[in-house]
Amino acid sequence: MRKMELETVLTNAGCDRVLLWPLMISLAPTKSTCSCVLTSPITSGGVSEMESFLEKFFPGLLKTAAHANKDVYCIYNNQALTAFTSSLYAFGMVGTLLASRVTRRLGRQAIMLIGGTLFLAGALVNAAAANIAMLIVGRMLLGLGLGFSGQATPVYLAEVAPPRWRGGFISAFPLFISVGYLVANLINYGTSRIPGWGWRLSLGLAAVPAAVMVAGAAFIPDTPSSLVLRGKHDDARAALQRVRGKGVDIGAEFADILAAAEHARRNEEGAFRRILRREYRPYLVMAVAFPVFLNLTGVAVTAFFSPILFRTVGFESDAALMGAVILGVMNIGGILASGFAMDRYGRKLLFVIGGALMFTCQVTMASIIGSQLGNGSKMPKGYAVAVLIATFVFSASFSWSWGALYWTIPGEIYPVEVRAAGQGAAVALNLGLNFLQAQFFLAMLCCFKYGAFLFYASWLVVMTAFAVALVPETKGVPLESMGHVFARHWYWGRFVKDQNNKFGDEST
Repeated sequence: MRKMELETVLTNAGCDRVLLWPLMISLAPTKSTCSCVLTSPITSGGVSEMESFLEKFFPGLLKTAAHANKDVYCIYNNQALTAFTSSLYAFGMVGTLLASRVTRRLGRQAIMLIGGTLFLAGALVNAAAANIAMLIVGRMLLGLGLGFSGQATPVYLAEVAPPRWRGGFISAFPLFISVGYLVANLINYGTSRIPGWGWRLSLGLAAVPAAVMVAGAAFIPDTPSSLVLRGKHDDARAALQRVRGKGVDIGAEFADILAAAEHARRNEEGAFRRILRREYRPYLVMAVAFPVFLNLTGVAVTAFFSPILFRTVGFESDAALMGAVILGVMNIGGILASGFAMDRYGRKLLFVIGGALMFTCQVTMASIIGSQLGNGSKMPKGYAVAVLIATFVFSASFSWSWGALYWTIPGEIYPVEVRAAGQGAAVALNLGLNFLQAQFFLAMLCCFKYGAFLFYASWLVVMTAFAVALVPETKGVPLESMGHVFARHWYWGRFVKDQNNKFGDEST
């Protein structure tokens, strides 16, 4: 096998390329098989491509790659390294559930501080790894950090952001993830040129943003809602005044927070048991539907083919890096556009436009790849360019819609009494689905071949219809008034009682 083909095999065989970047914490740009604090639509230039790393920890993979099947759909179907890779998300799910159980007692700020500390420890352990056991311990720590941070950060942003700009604030979370993804590929590309120990530098550099995260979390105030729930009213008022600015009248907003907290105290039943009750049915549905649909957008299969397509159109040995850089720019552009549009035109418009474009791209890729790409063959350049463009449009469309809204809507819709449970359940389920997809995606692609694109395209129709019919418009609605939005909804109104919350006409 030629060196270029071997590099592509190693890039895809075991790295976290199929998992979705909105799950990762935004301040950790070093990405690799062992320290995947960031994942993306395509993994490239990470330590899984470094022969020194593979020779030390996975020498069998090099031998397997040299005798790989020539079927382009099955050549990367190696479960040994994917099992190791996917373990991050199993522990991320555990971390999310743990964070959800203690966040009310400790607060959002403390949970983020714990998450950053776990990230820092995991990065250092992985960089110093002498055997697979240390790598696994490092991934356990990274997974726990991922779970704690992913549970708390979007909710923190939702609770401190002004209602009219909340969508833009929350979209900063996936935006910085995409920026980190772009930086990560550049870092890994550079460290891959260092023989012997370059992989250690790549993994160890994750400690830098993790340290920034810890320092940042140590100096920010907790959210007013979280402080009120713990009985710290004076601190809550001071925190709200601090985030709104001196001289701003916070009386009405603070009164709404106190009322929401009092409503939560009158029902001290556990949040996870509460969210199962009938009156919280829409929030439970959203906690399940959003992570399920996120994993069915088709980012996985589109991402997997990217290195092959980039190589086919002539990028040659730098195909993975160039593709990652271009896709990273498209992701950032999509998220920036989403942050600008969602607070002006509403959330549903983004779902509709994003869903339509992603569906079109999936069908286009299925038809071209199915007719032009065979066993051991290369796609004609004209067709490859068309699929390349479709890949870029798909990436931007995902970032514009589900990539950004996955964090925005679940972070803002839950009532305060079930907010930790709802967000925790959504993130935990997402990580669990990521684990399954990481473990079985390559086998599914080998079985379905180009039909995998059509599989995801059909789900895009379902999830877009769900968003249009069952996700209420939340543009400009204060968090404490979300119950009123659901009470007025044509379907959810049969479950949610109107609490007579008030909000501006622009939210309707």
